[in-house]
Amino acid sequence: LHQLLDKGITYDLIPADEEGTILIDQMEALVKPNTQLIICTHASNVCGTVNPLEQVGAFAKKHDLWFVVDGAQTAGVLPVSMKAFQADALTFTGHKSLLGPQGVGGFIITNEFSQALESLIVGGTGSHSESEVQPEMLPDKFESGTPNTVGLYGLSAALKYIKSEGIDQIHAHEMALTERFIEGLQNNSGIRILGKKGLVDRTAVVALDFIGMDNAEISYYLDKNYGISTRVGMHCAPHAHKHLGTFPQGAVRFSFSYFNTVEEVDLAIEAIFKLMEML
Repeated sequence: LHQLLDKGITYDLIPADEEGTILIDQMEALVKPNTQLIICTHASNVCGTVNPLEQVGAFAKKHDLWFVVDGAQTAGVLPVSMKAFQADALTFTGHKSLLGPQGVGGFIITNEFSQALESLIVGGTGSHSESEVQPEMLPDKFESGTPNTVGLYGLSAALKYIKSEGIDQIHAHEMALTERFIEGLQNNSGIRILGKKGLVDRTAVVALDFIGMDNAEISYYLDKNYGISTRVGMHCAPHAHKHLGTFPQGAVRFSFSYFNTVEEVDLAIEAIFKLMEML
């Protein structure tokens, strides 16, 4: 969206509260005569807060606006429904909670919304090889060139695994680890937990700000001394960090998965306390 400013496309940011939840009651003032679209992430990649997309979808329909959902952080671990969200398009990536390989993803789109869009990339003409222009029919309109067959095969295998395990079971395990981690740290005055402190409307992403310390240094020693991998910095989301008060130092982000264990969470808590004493 920011890149499109050069082409005359403007946008406004929906305000959020201190936990990262967008403020629905402030959206009305952002709708202008030329507003056409609302794009909203289902959950924050920074603090894990889950947004009330059913309300956003209803707002979009009330104002006759297109609604696009970014499901990159939730597909595979939370129920994602275009019908429930009243969404016109839903995007996802394969390498996060869908457990697939990197470099593969996709989107689901309504026929009506697809007619309002042009493909950013063209090449090959799908089922209409006799044509010299990209077909308008779905899915050919947005399937240019040679697909990432290996990535799609890997994503298919991952989806079968998720279906066999069950999204509810995967989510419950991740939330149990998240709860243990937050409870183990929340009484430490030297750590600020970004986003929600409870389990309601959050994912298993927990970002920490180590007050008065170098977050990058904490992340470095977690990896070097304990083999604990985190993502430190601004997570390609400077606006979110400005809002949460962690710009420009960023935060140390932990992401718990179905394959993590209670023992690993306890090790992470112990490592954090030891590093805070050392540094």
